[in-house]
Amino acid sequence: MTRVTTPNGFVLDNSGRRLVVDPVTRIEGHLRCEVNIDQDKVIRNAVSSGTMWRGLEVILKGRDPRDAWAFTERVCGVCTGTHALTSVRAVEDSLGIEIPENANIIRNMMQLTLWTQDHLVHFYHLHALDWVDVIDALKADPKATSALAQSISPWPNSSPGYYREVQTRLRRFVDSGQLGPFRNGYWGNPAYKLPAEANLMATAHYLEALDFQREIVKIHTVFGGKNPHPNWLVGGVPCAINLDGPLAAGAPVNMVQLELVSSIIDRTIAFIDQVYLPDLVAIAGYYKDWRYGGGLSGHNVLSYGDFPDRANDYETSLLVPRGAIVNGDLGAVQDVDLRDPAQIQEFVDHSWYSYPNEAVGLHPWVGITDPDFRLGPKTKGTKTDIRELDESAKYSFIKAPRWRGHAMEVGPLSRFTIGYARGIPEFKEPVDKLLSDLSLPFAALFTTLGRTAARGLEASWAAHKLRYFHDRLMGNLKAGDLATANVAKWEPTTWPRESKGVGFAEAPRGALGHWVHIREGRIEAYQMVVPTTWNGSPRDPRGNIGAFEAALLNTPLADPAQPVEILRTLHSFDPCLACSTHVMGPDGRDLSQITVR
Repeated sequence: MTRVTTPNGFVLDNSGRRLVVDPVTRIEGHLRCEVNIDQDKVIRNAVSSGTMWRGLEVILKGRDPRDAWAFTERVCGVCTGTHALTSVRAVEDSLGIEIPENANIIRNMMQLTLWTQDHLVHFYHLHALDWVDVIDALKADPKATSALAQSISPWPNSSPGYYREVQTRLRRFVDSGQLGPFRNGYWGNPAYKLPAEANLMATAHYLEALDFQREIVKIHTVFGGKNPHPNWLVGGVPCAINLDGPLAAGAPVNMVQLELVSSIIDRTIAFIDQVYLPDLVAIAGYYKDWRYGGGLSGHNVLSYGDFPDRANDYETSLLVPRGAIVNGDLGAVQDVDLRDPAQIQEFVDHSWYSYPNEAVGLHPWVGITDPDFRLGPKTKGTKTDIRELDESAKYSFIKAPRWRGHAMEVGPLSRFTIGYARGIPEFKEPVDKLLSDLSLPFAALFTTLGRTAARGLEASWAAHKLRYFHDRLMGNLKAGDLATANVAKWEPTTWPRESKGVGFAEAPRGALGHWVHIREGRIEAYQMVVPTTWNGSPRDPRGNIGAFEAALLNTPLADPAQPVEILRTLHSFDPCLACSTHVMGPDGRDLSQITVR
């Protein structure tokens, strides 16, 4: 292939130099990216590959469906809890189990806790360094930094002395030669646009957020016993409530813990609205000319919806709306049915898996997970050997899901786009205000920076919804409703001989679905289609490319040896492939590489 136009309208040209980034770091899992750049250093072809296989669908076969949540939750150490939530919903859907109202409220609070913590960590610790030059912060004037911070927010940590102390800490850190998370940054790259004072302000908030994100997840420990991987339960939640009970290990949740949760919610709202959002707007103001990375955004977006406002009425009371938009037609949000075999199908003709007929996609209820290790990456010790990817063949352990044959983007931007298109004020009004504050057109939302901004708006939405659900929970408890679980159908003797169910959620990174087939009290088949399966999918049989690959096209690189622009766009999706990406071997040698061929 040299120059090809794909069915979804993208022009690909792989005749230029090949640049390889492997692994893409500051994400969850193993991601390899290869791009071809022309003589003007513009990306004309992109190939993304998931290079590790977990196989949880295979592990679950034959197990008790009530235990599935504990396995699926371990697919990720970052999306902690959302897979468990999706799993218990799938099993409950299959077996016809209803849950108490309090259980639905607490589940929503657990999920919202994940959203706020995950979005905060993503912005500051995984993505901000693509826009913020940490080393340049050493040149900043602390007094001018203080003036900048106080001009955009009432956050109290904003004095000249505070920023001088942060700068001193940073200088000691840099002078020691032990840069830790700031090691191997592309510092000094001409693609960085922030003045030194903005860099210092953002670096200070990076450190504050690192401390504060630990506070947010205490909500998980109250209701789920621990974080990461809190406990869940088919039929409800595993925490009893006794408002006057003792504060002791193993005791029911009491008033002291509920007041702690309330305090954390208030502090979370303050941090996101007074630190995260002002930083987001300030940084975006220096990158308003960044109009790259849109990809499928605004063209094909998908949301399953989440946060049912009423227990056992999931699909008609979702606070985050469900829907699909194809070809950018915001006037025609299409209905999504996760049970319809014609809507969601997965293809593997470019994936390291085998189907009986690879020209045909499979709905997850009849899905097959049969890895073809002969074609996948070869591992020797701590090193994985992958020859240059051939996009005309199989090149990823990620399947290619399609909605009615279309590649789709999922995630915060997709959710906000659908909410905006449906005219829901709490989605539409923040978008309009942000674009107005930055003097940008609506089309600017469909860029790398727009995707990042949508995640920030969503973090604020989630924090305020935490307050909403906590107030509802307290109202129920004070009225005497303490029920948190329903075990009426806990015993397999009450189950049908055979049944199927689907569970869904909106993980921080996008639409998440689990499909289960239960037979004779055991899991007959289980399939998960996760957000990065949608966003990071390889080509399909028709040649359609996925969201990662589409978003990288036509992006200019200031310095191909330091491709920060590639990281910006990939990180804006907050990719999550699998746990335990190894960026350094036991002997301290780097395993990452950036090469130009």
